Amino acid sequence: MIKRNTNSRLRSKTRIRKKISGTTEVPRLTVYRSLNQIYAQIIDDSTGSTLVSASSLSKELAEEIKNSKGKISKGKLVGKLVAKKALEIKISNVVFDRNGYRYHGRIQAIAEGAREAGLKFW
Repeated sequence: MIKRNTNSRLRSKTRIRKKISGTTEVPRLTVYRSLNQIYAQIIDDSTGSTLVSASSLSKELAEEIKNSKGKISKGKLVGKLVAKKALEIKISNVVFDRNGYRYHGRIQAIAEGAREAGLKFW
């Protein structure tokens, strides 16, 4: 049985995805939040390929995450990492897809971290 919160998130996700899609020039930055981890991907929907990905399990962040406190600070680190990787492959503009989650807490922290590292949101 699917829980009520998951079901409402999935309904919200489909409404959002009707309006948002990533192109080659402006790909989509999408996030997924599990109970303990957070994941971010930059996706080109025209080809259906993932260009950049980062998560709180990334080896590049292992030392920093060990020293950080709380899930929100982990989210900010993941946002900075995904932005750094995107800028390396010359992606500076993205469309933010919150994936049906409310824009607060860890989701907001990823967006703020990515903005601080140099990504521009449309």
